[in-house]
Amino acid sequence: MTTALASPRSLRRPRATWLSSPLVNQLKAPVVCIGLTLLVWQLLCLGNADGFPGPIQVIRQTWDPYISKPFYDDGGTSKGIGLQILISLQRVAIGYTLAAVIGIAAGMAIGLNAFLRRGFDPLIQVLRTVPPLAWLPISLLLLQQADSAAIFVIFITAVWPIVINTAVGIREIPQDYTNVARVLRLRKRSYVRDILLPATAPYVFTGLRISVGLAWLAIVAAEMLKADGGIGFFIWDAYNAGGDSSTSQIILAILVVGLVGLALDRLVGLVGDRVAAGGR
Repeated sequence: MTTALASPRSLRRPRATWLSSPLVNQLKAPVVCIGLTLLVWQLLCLGNADGFPGPIQVIRQTWDPYISKPFYDDGGTSKGIGLQILISLQRVAIGYTLAAVIGIAAGMAIGLNAFLRRGFDPLIQVLRTVPPLAWLPISLLLLQQADSAAIFVIFITAVWPIVINTAVGIREIPQDYTNVARVLRLRKRSYVRDILLPATAPYVFTGLRISVGLAWLAIVAAEMLKADGGIGFFIWDAYNAGGDSSTSQIILAILVVGLVGLALDRLVGLVGDRVAAGGR
């Protein structure tokens, strides 16, 4: 009786499967590209100790207390970068929620009524192009408080994409849906719940996703000019303070602002996907 010899290929150890996992494949490109960017940044800053800091110098100069203690509180506006972010997020939450509620309601009214659509379209097209900071002096004159003015700037910046996308979504509802509703003699409430809302949800969440980025942009800009606390205040305060580590503090804050903005965008997108999947 002969024993078959195992082939050399069968004697090899199995390759690690985690290297080909979907998560690793998805992370390969970002990790490589970000790593190369940091490497180039660091190389460009070598031999320039008094100039623009490289990533290693940024981490070294901001580690204590900004990275190691992000939620420290020494009273007043002397707070860690984590608390400054929370202050900004609180303002954004209020202004963005107001923009979402009013924007969706106004968008539905404009989308359903041709007279309102023709009447308000020129006004919306004019106001939506006004830069966020142009509203700050007016809001300060009207509201007399920095926090309220910042929230108003967020609202007036974020509301227009929601209004426009909601109105467009209503206009894009297939005529067959409306005809079926008339044949079935659906009540207004049933029509809104069963046809209008599911059909316009993708458009509404597109507007919400655009608006959350604009809201985050607006609050940072508003806090840089007039605010007590917040990440925009943190950036402007670091600039005014000067010193060897001020540039590193600003760079750290910019990176944190970008990461939080990315997280907000992904969060709204995730909620939109869940709503769309639930409506199928």
